[in-house]
Amino acid sequence: MKVDLYNQKGEKIGKIEAKDEIFKVKVKPELLHEAVLYYENLSRRGTAKTKDRSEVSGGGRKPWRQKGTGRARHGSIRSPIWRKGGVVFGPTPEKKYEVKINKKAKRKSLFGVLTAKLNDNEIFFIDKIEIKNPKTKEVVNLIENLAKIIKDIKKKKTIFILEKKDENFLKAVSNIKNLLTIPADSLNPYFLLKAKYVLIEKGALKVLENHYLKEGKKEKSKEEKKEKKVKKEKKEKSQLVSESKTKNKKAEK
Repeated sequence: MKVDLYNQKGEKIGKIEAKDEIFKVKVKPELLHEAVLYYENLSRRGTAKTKDRSEVSGGGRKPWRQKGTGRARHGSIRSPIWRKGGVVFGPTPEKKYEVKINKKAKRKSLFGVLTAKLNDNEIFFIDKIEIKNPKTKEVVNLIENLAKIIKDIKKKKTIFILEKKDENFLKAVSNIKNLLTIPADSLNPYFLLKAKYVLIEKGALKVLENHYLKEGKKEKSKEEKKEKKVKKEKKEKSQLVSESKTKNKKAEK
């Protein structure tokens, strides 16, 4: 499919080819939800901790004798039903919050986000994104130029997807609140969903296609090899069964 290509001044300079396998796929909300859960759980530190009755200080002796006082029997003042007692089933650092997600699902969710954003006119392709010096002023000028095609770019969070890591651009962007930058081979759907607009460099588009579509081809070839192996094994089994049947028939005669 053909998409519009702009320069840094916000002027339309032509069209560029974007792969349908990335920017024109079926968007599955349940897959996006699964991916968001996965990335959110990765960022959880899991440091919450409560003390159970064995860890709370005190409660070494029985508060009163078992019988004869008229009160309920108790063995420790650090029982969970007592004030300042231990906590039952509280959080511990040993708990794992990781959610498993397959590589294929992760990649499809990324393509789903890119497709949805392109359909909503939230992705723009820029011929070249570069600045001469690591100055915030240069990025501010760039944003003002791009405001010609994206009216509310100054108010909304925007991600620049670059062909490769640019130290000058990283330093210049770090002082601006709603701007982020990421190399094309390090994308994830959660990162893209956090932003309103996505600006993709022309060179980054090729990197994105090479990196993510090649992975898919490798996985497909692995699956095909597995299928061939399974078919071969089935054929061998069927041949052995047929041979054993013929031998049995001959023995009966």
